[in-house]
This record gives sequence, C-alpha cells and structure tokens, in this order.
Amino acid sequence: MLKYTIRRLIGMIPMLLLISIVVFLLAKAMPGDSLSGEIDPTNTDPQYIEQMRERLGYNDPLPVQYFNWAKDFVQGDFGTSTRYKMPVSELIAQRLPNTIFLGVSSLVITYILAFGMGIFAGRRPYTIGDHIIGGLNYLGLAIPSFIAAVFAIYFFSFNLGWIPYSGSVDIQIEKGTLDYWISRLHHVLMPAIVLGALSTASYTQFLRNDIIENSRKDFVRTARAKGTPTSKIYNVHILRNSIIPLITFLGFDIATIISGAIITETIFTYPGIGQLFLNSVGNQDYPTMMAITMLLSLLTLVGNLVADILYGVVDPRIRLD
Repeated sequence: MLKYTIRRLIGMIPMLLLISIVVFLLAKAMPGDSLSGEIDPTNTDPQYIEQMRERLGYNDPLPVQYFNWAKDFVQGDFGTSTRYKMPVSELIAQRLPNTIFLGVSSLVITYILAFGMGIFAGRRPYTIGDHIIGGLNYLGLAIPSFIAAVFAIYFFSFNLGWIPYSGSVDIQIEKGTLDYWISRLHHVLMPAIVLGALSTASYTQFLRNDIIENSRKDFVRTARAKGTPTSKIYNVHILRNSIIPLITFLGFDIATIISGAIITETIFTYPGIGQLFLNSVGNQDYPTMMAITMLLSLLTLVGNLVADILYGVVDPRIRLD
C-alpha cells in the first residue's frame, strides 16, 4: 500500500500542473483584472497606470506571467489579496478553521443520521418506518441547499429565535473558554445540518439498499444456517460489506468540506473559505480566487487517494499493490 500511495502522490504532480494552467487561463479570461486593487485609486494619471502595469508584470506575455505565479505559488507565496490588502496565505489561514469546523460538524451529523436511518431501514425494509425514512430522504434530495438554508433561517432564527443566522461566534465572549466553544457550536449547528442534508439522504439510501442486497447473499444464508445471531450477521458481515460504497463518498467529502460550503456560508454569513471564494470572484480578487481553486483541486485529489486507501482497509479482498 505504501508503494501505491507514493505512485499516486507522484501522479498528482502533472494533474496539479494541468489544473494550475487551466485556473490561470480562466482567471486571465475573466473581464478586467485586479490592477485597480494594487495601485493608488486616487491617481488616475494614464502614465502612472501604465507604469504600474509594467512594474507589476501585467504587460508580460502570458507564459511569463504564469511561470512567475506558479513559481511563487510552489514556494508558498500565494500573492496579496487586492481586496483585503494582506497576503492570501494569511487570509486563508484566518478563514480555514471556520470552514473545517463547519465541514467536520456537517460530516459528523451526516454519518450519525445516515448510519442510524440506513441501518434501521435496511433491517426493516418495506415497513412504515422504512417508508417514512425514504420520504424524508427524497425530500432532502429534492430541496436545494440554498432553499433549505433560507427556510431554516426564517423558521428557526427569525420566528423561533433558537439559532443565530449569521457569524461563527458571539464577539463579546472570551476566546478559548467553554462559553466560546458552546457559542461556536450554536452558530455552526444550522449551517452544518443544511450542508449535510443532501449527503445524509444519499448515504441513507445507499446504505439501506446495500444492506437489503447483502442480506440476500449466500454468505448470509450460510451464517444463518450455522446459527449465528442476527445482530452479529447484520453488524459484522452485512454492514462491513455495505459501507464500502460510502467510502467513495467519504473521499469526495474532503473536498466538499470547502467547496460545498460556498453557498451555505454565504447565506448564513459564515466567515469561511466558501464565502471568501465567492467574494473574491465578485471583487476580482484573482490571487485569492486562484489560491482557493488550487486548494479545492488538491483536496479533491487527496480525497480520491484517501477513498482508494480506505477501500483496502475496509475490504481486505481489495489489493492496491
């Protein structure tokens, strides 16, 4: 497995190179540029503007501009945000913990609900409980996340006042205290549920269908014929085979922690990477936008690698080497 992991990591290098070229060209193809955010906005002298374009490299050929950007990026210099006037690396470092906290909370909620409902529905197929869970799943699949977010804010924040509708923590609470973490959980709960609703519905249905399918296979009949307890059959033999499809989604969820939160963070005014990315696009903050896009691409590749490695851990029949 170590050799496989090393080969995959080496294989990521050309993929990231191609992705970086596409990201750079797309940023250059967008209307306008970020020059206005890097010069004195009060100075409208055409000669000054042309001098700054030359000095900052905006007049260089595209291959030269790409090489300079890629060289700095590999060295950890993501550039300076033209919107926030600070290094992009520091800006991402400020927002990333909030997004990770939101994503991890969403995954925890997703897998707890999906495993609970999927196992219940799979062990009791075609019962009233199974139909109720199926109806809730289809409802979760049918409602877009941004619609669910708006309704959640309206009912639980405006009408009931149970959960805050913006921010990540109460500003008057001292950082690091118990009240601080309780406040963070309070603020992240509703965005995490909305963000994980679609995944919960999908995972529940996959797990439920796989449990039903595996329960009809020969190895289950053999286990029952030997007198193996039903709980052991479901919890050990069937469940271990049924969770393999979910491993695929777990790998992609690593990227979803950031990319899937773009709309959710914006609606809930949650200060994370998703909201930062959307703002960077609207404000033509190209250094920030390109850095976040590369981060999402890297997380997607790492997520696929993690999923493949977990295949071998969950199912020893799969040999990656």
